[in-house]
Amino acid sequence: MAFELHLDTETVEHVRPAPALIVSPDAELLEVMSLMRRDRMGCVLVCRDGVLEGLFTERDALGLMAVTADWEVSISRVMTRNPVTVLVSDTVGAAIQKMSQGGYRRLPVVDNHRRAVGLLKVSTILDYLVQHFPAFVYNLPPNPHHAMQSREGA
Repeated sequence: MAFELHLDTETVEHVRPAPALIVSPDAELLEVMSLMRRDRMGCVLVCRDGVLEGLFTERDALGLMAVTADWEVSISRVMTRNPVTVLVSDTVGAAIQKMSQGGYRRLPVVDNHRRAVGLLKVSTILDYLVQHFPAFVYNLPPNPHHAMQSREGA
């Protein structure tokens, strides 16, 4: 019950969003894909003067590969414009709800002026949950719904 209170009161800032890979809207798609590979990032935030304009993910890249895209276009031509975001001041519960309803694995974190602050990832949310319930999470059996065939013990 106390955990629900944290979800409704703690902000996204408490979860410590990950640093984001940020590129200019003029960056070439091939260059962006190389940066994503080099930094092992699943997405980039496309920003002009720090203000979020779009998002490009590995899913977007896969979609482009299916239609043999032109790899020399600017990222602004293939990015998702005006992506769903969370404010740094939004509650953790609100962020989880947005991720769940939209099926998002990552959400850009922005301030009130839409300046990119970081990236909220599902793995970051999981780490947050584990911090609140370490005994429960770390003591889960390897297969929680497994029924023993015979009794343990002597």
